Amino acid sequence: MRKILFMSMLAGSVAMSGMAQTKGSLGANDPKAKVILDNVSKKFSTFKTVVANFVLKVEGGNNSVTDSKKGTVYVKGSKYKVNLEGQEIISDNKTSWTYQKDANEVTINNVDQGSTQLTPAKLFTNFYDKDYLYRLDAETTEKGKVYQNIEMTPTDKSKNVFKVIVSIDKKNQNISKMKMFEKNGNRYTYEITNFTPNTNLTDATFSFDAKKYPGVEVVDLR
Repeated sequence: MRKILFMSMLAGSVAMSGMAQTKGSLGANDPKAKVILDNVSKKFSTFKTVVANFVLKVEGGNNSVTDSKKGTVYVKGSKYKVNLEGQEIISDNKTSWTYQKDANEVTINNVDQGSTQLTPAKLFTNFYDKDYLYRLDAETTEKGKVYQNIEMTPTDKSKNVFKVIVSIDKKNQNISKMKMFEKNGNRYTYEITNFTPNTNLTDATFSFDAKKYPGVEVVDLR
């Protein structure tokens, strides 16, 4: 898996706070979708921290599931940590660490504050105001739950991901699932299985301590 896939939209119920703004007449944003996003924002922007368990499913162009992994994401303000099978991604909003378990290797980078790349922490902001157009799609029902689906498309058409479907639990106003569509036919679904707000997370959660990884190879790209 590429790092960007783990850092794009995987926080799910971590939510999107802030008010959505209307675009120009060409591909204007849907005001009905705006109301839903604002309701989700109102609920989740009050959380100081979030811990969410998720399942990542990867589908090929023939709709077959080619891979499925479980993971956990931790968010505190602008800091985040993602644990996925065989990989950890950590950021304190100044430095990012990507650890590969099989190679026992960590890559260190500076955080690009001007980057438009989505991260779990950025889902607390109104990132979609500038980078996406969105509209309300048809409701669906799964396992007794009604989902409000919002289709989001990046304004930058050069991106490999050309569409994202955000599924919101209509009753609880939680973001339950996100599905990303790539131009090559691959699809990535992040489904939230458990969500806990306001957990006590120390700042040490969001830094990489090499002493806890004996023999780790450090690749410092800063």
